[in-house]
Amino acid sequence: MGIEIGIEWLTLIMFGSLLALLMAGLPLAFVTGGLACVFLFILGDARALNIVPSRIFPLMTNYQLSAIPLFIFMAAMLERAGIINDMFDVIYKVMGGLKGGLAAATIIASTILAAMVGVIGAAVVTMGIIALPAMLKRHYDPKIAMGSIMAGGTLGILIPPSILAIIYAVVAEQSVGELFIGAVIPGLMLSGMYIAYVVTRSYINPAVGPAIPPEERVSNAEKLRLIGKMTAPITLVVVVLGIIFSGVATPVEAAGIGTFGAFIVAAIHRKLDWPTVREACTTTLKASAMVIWIMFGATIFVGLYVLEGGQQFVQDSLAATGLGPWGILILMQILLVILGMFLDWVGILLLCVPIFVPIIKALGAQAFGLGDVDDLVLWFGVLYLVNMQMSFLSPPFGYALFYLRGVAPADIPMSDIFKSALPFLFLQLVGLVICMVFPQVITWLPRLVYG
Repeated sequence: MGIEIGIEWLTLIMFGSLLALLMAGLPLAFVTGGLACVFLFILGDARALNIVPSRIFPLMTNYQLSAIPLFIFMAAMLERAGIINDMFDVIYKVMGGLKGGLAAATIIASTILAAMVGVIGAAVVTMGIIALPAMLKRHYDPKIAMGSIMAGGTLGILIPPSILAIIYAVVAEQSVGELFIGAVIPGLMLSGMYIAYVVTRSYINPAVGPAIPPEERVSNAEKLRLIGKMTAPITLVVVVLGIIFSGVATPVEAAGIGTFGAFIVAAIHRKLDWPTVREACTTTLKASAMVIWIMFGATIFVGLYVLEGGQQFVQDSLAATGLGPWGILILMQILLVILGMFLDWVGILLLCVPIFVPIIKALGAQAFGLGDVDDLVLWFGVLYLVNMQMSFLSPPFGYALFYLRGVAPADIPMSDIFKSALPFLFLQLVGLVICMVFPQVITWLPRLVYG
C-alpha cells in the first residue's frame, strides 16, 4: 500500500531527481538503480516489487549481449598489440602528400578503427595521442586537427560492430545483424562528408592543413610494403563483418571468432604475452561491467515508470502537441540531442528507447512512407545511432570533448575544443536530416542482404 502520485507529478519527480543526482556527479548506474528502488518503496505495492527480477533476468540471460564483452576484448587486444599505431603510421604516410591529407588520414583511420572497436573513448583517446601531435607538428590549424579526431572517433557508435547497436537491438527487440547493416551506409556517408569538408577547407586555405614536406614523403614501393603490414588486422575486420553480413554466423559467434582472431593478430605482431592479455581482460571487465550495471539500473527505472502509466502519459502528451507523425519524430530527435548534452549513451538508450519505439510503431510505417514495421524500427534505430553520435560532440558535456581534453596539449583552451566540434556537429545534423528524408539510405542495404 503505497502513496498515490499523479503521473504528471511522478514524471517530474522521477526525471527531476535523476537529473539532479547526475548533475551532482554520481555514476549513472547507481543513480538509476538506486532511485528506482526508492520509488518502488514509496509507491510500494507488492506488484511493483516484482519488476526488479522480471526486468533484470531477461537481460542476464540475453544471448545477444554476450557479444559486448567479446567485441570490447577484441578491441583491447588489438590496441595493446600496437596495431592501431601501425595503422596510423601507414595511412599517414600514404596520404600525407595531399593538402589536408593528415586530417583526412585521421578520419579514414578512425573509420577503420571504428570497424575494429565498438567503443568511442578508445578511438578518440588513441587518435588524440597519436594523430594530434603529428598534425600540430606539421602546423595544422588546431581546430581542424581536433575536430577531425573527435568526429572520426564518434564513428565507432555507428559503424559495426557497435556496442550501442547491440544494446539497442536487445532493448527494441530487433535483429542485431540488420541494424549493423543498416548503419553501414550512413556511417560511410558521414565519414565521407568529414573527409570532403577537411580536404575542401585545406584546398581553399592551404595554411589550415598543409601537405607533408616532400622530404618526409615515401615512395610507392614503400607504400605497398606499409600496406602489407596491415593485412592481418584488416583481414580480421573483413572476416568478422563478412560473417555477420553474409548471415553465416550471428553477431555473437562473429565476436567470438574476432576475439580468437585478435589473439592471432597479436601473435603475428609478436605482442602476445601475459601482460597484454591481462590488461585486455581488465579493460574488458571494467567496460562491460559499467555498461551492464547501467542497463540493470535503467531498465528497472523505466519499467517502474511504464508500469505506473508513463508510456501512456508520454504518448498522450505527444498527441496533445497536435504535431503529425513527422513532427513527433523530429521532437523525439530534438529530445535525444538535448539529453545527449547531459547523459551518457547507454543511459539515454535505456530511458528513451523503451518509451519511443512503441510510439513510433503506433504511428505506423505508412505515416513515414515506409513499407512495413520492420523497415520502420530499423530506420528509427539507425536514426537513433546517428543522433547519439551528435551527443558525443555536443557541448557542454559531450564525451568526445572531454576525452580529447584529457590528451590535448594544456595550452589549448576548452573553448577551442568546443569550437572545433561545431562544424562537424553541423555535418552530423545534415547527415541525420538526409537519413530522415531519404529512408532508403538506411533500408536499401539490409533489403539487399536479407531480401
